[in-house]
Amino acid sequence: MVIDKIYPNPTVKQVIFQITYPNLFYLENRIGALQEKLMREFPDTNLIFRRGLLFTDIGPNQKIEIPSEELEKNTTKKIWQFKSKNNTILSITSNSLDISSEFHKTYNLGEDNSKKFRYALEYAVGAFLDVVKLPIINRIGLRYIDHCPLITKDNTTLKEWYNSTFPLDRFKIEDATAMAFQTIVKKGEYNLRYAESLGQIDGVDKLILDFDGFAVNIENVSEYLTITDKLHEIISDAYKSVIKSPVYEYMENKQMIIQEE
Repeated sequence: MVIDKIYPNPTVKQVIFQITYPNLFYLENRIGALQEKLMREFPDTNLIFRRGLLFTDIGPNQKIEIPSEELEKNTTKKIWQFKSKNNTILSITSNSLDISSEFHKTYNLGEDNSKKFRYALEYAVGAFLDVVKLPIINRIGLRYIDHCPLITKDNTTLKEWYNSTFPLDRFKIEDATAMAFQTIVKKGEYNLRYAESLGQIDGVDKLILDFDGFAVNIENVSEYLTITDKLHEIISDAYKSVIKSPVYEYMENKQMIIQEE
């Protein structure tokens, strides 16, 4: 099946875009000019100082905190944060830019640009590149986190709704307090990290799907959008390979939103 429309009850919970680049020590001097360019779509601004915490990701919903004493003492990172009216958050540091949204449910479908995540990232990154000249992009990442329905927590339902990676021939998910899978695979010149886990969201059982497409060492900075489009295509294909017909029916059903609330 092809995802060629915006569903009334989509499973996507959060979408994140990020680029990383070499430390730019002059960046602080360009923030004022950047703010002027961003004001139309990202009017709310904030400066955050973050110190002494580092987390390493070892899987979905699993992070290990590295104590601050193990880091360089008195290190402080400035984060320039810009927020849109729909609470899309743009965060910029000396070596990264990321955009995080729980509002956007489509990448580039429909007529309304405000609902397209692609429009938000093109606007933000375009403004950034107008005032900051990047020598290289170390990494481009596009990540989708989906909270997928698990109407009843049992193996039969999971098999009917999903092509799951879980070892269902060995374990019953109704007996599982935790179950997770993660892999990183090559997709041509790009990469995909896929994670699948069982979880509860507001007391409701969910299958959490986490798709993180990324590319590294991009010398032609102007290709960031073309590369991101390709990463979205990879993620979309991976998502479609996991879900089955009942999930499409669920996404079509507006009443499901009311019932879950």
